[in-house]
Amino acid sequence: MLRTVKNMEDYVISATDGNIGHVKDVYFDDETWCIRYLVVDTGTWLSSRKVLISPISIGQANWADKLLPVSITKVQVENSPDISTQKPVSRQQEIRLLEYYGYPYYWGGDGMWGGGVYPNMMLTGYVGLASPPDVEHPEMAKTNVQTKAKQHQDDDIHLRSCQAVIDYRIHATDGDIGHIQDLLIDEETWAIRYLIVNTSNWWLGHQVLIPADWIEDVSWPDAKASVNLTRQAVKDAPPYNPTVPVDRKTEMHIYHHYGRPSYWPDDKKHESIKSPLKAR
Repeated sequence: MLRTVKNMEDYVISATDGNIGHVKDVYFDDETWCIRYLVVDTGTWLSSRKVLISPISIGQANWADKLLPVSITKVQVENSPDISTQKPVSRQQEIRLLEYYGYPYYWGGDGMWGGGVYPNMMLTGYVGLASPPDVEHPEMAKTNVQTKAKQHQDDDIHLRSCQAVIDYRIHATDGDIGHIQDLLIDEETWAIRYLIVNTSNWWLGHQVLIPADWIEDVSWPDAKASVNLTRQAVKDAPPYNPTVPVDRKTEMHIYHHYGRPSYWPDDKKHESIKSPLKAR
């Protein structure tokens, strides 16, 4: 099922031994349009420190009560690498965080999660995809992490804030079509499937869904993105109604309208292909 990013704000993150805090933002990878971390405000118990929680740790969500259980403890969160959410998160910082929790890297492999499986299949100890930290040889483990981090010190930044891209302008091949009002996330894969685009600046009172991986170019400094569609094609597309859940039938109508291949199982190759996004 698809969920909006805005709807996830203030969800409670519950550890195995108590609540950690509330979701304040969501970070996605701009190469694959996939959610990598929830930014969680820990409130009073950690002096409002914000921590990054990977979807890998999330269990069965209680959407009705706005509760996301995670398979980690409050002590683990407290002792996790302190990463500032006021600055871009580097690949080096990600390595330290993922190694700390014993999670696999999501880059360098097949599919959007690297190992060809989804987050709920990568909990620590699952078929060797993720291994717990080396507690018997902490110094050796620390050295290994430092070495891996150093290898990625010159990597480009690819994590982006979902809150920050709200209101980005979307440009078609023949003009502006509106701004990003929200994002729709696939709760199984944590992929951003669609941008909810408000077209009110030229087509009053309408919203449409644009598949995120159709975005061809993003100018982060200018807060705008481009898609290879015409304004007329967007205007003729199935409208988005926020009061009606987006089901597979709705998605089929969208892809059929534009004449493009879908991402679901009958077209798996689409799942593992990275977006042709070119940042500038």
